[in-house]
Amino acid sequence: MRNAALILGIIGGLWGMIVGLFSFGYTELLARFRELEDITGGVANPALIRATSLVAPILAIAGGAMARSQNVAAGVLLLVSAAGMQLAFGFGVFTMFPIAMCAVAGLLALAARKPDPH
Repeated sequence: MRNAALILGIIGGLWGMIVGLFSFGYTELLARFRELEDITGGVANPALIRATSLVAPILAIAGGAMARSQNVAAGVLLLVSAAGMQLAFGFGVFTMFPIAMCAVAGLLALAARKPDPH
């Protein structure tokens, strides 16, 4: 279970980095070109999106990397990452995989009671 948490957490974090890069870029585009806000509707909280774009993928990758040695801390980091992505980006076609992978990895890390056999 720890190995699955490691792999899912790192892949979810990498996918979250891609989503975060585009989300941060979108908020930057809206800040520079105010007329786009009228066309697209803008975003409610660009500071939340920018902060989550940076922090959530880092938490997921760190949680995945820690899954084999510190499963409880890793599980908490992965679940916080999934919740942050859900809060900031919502659940959609591009965010469903990083959110689901981080959430499953967090649950697997928390459920791992003893070390995986090598």
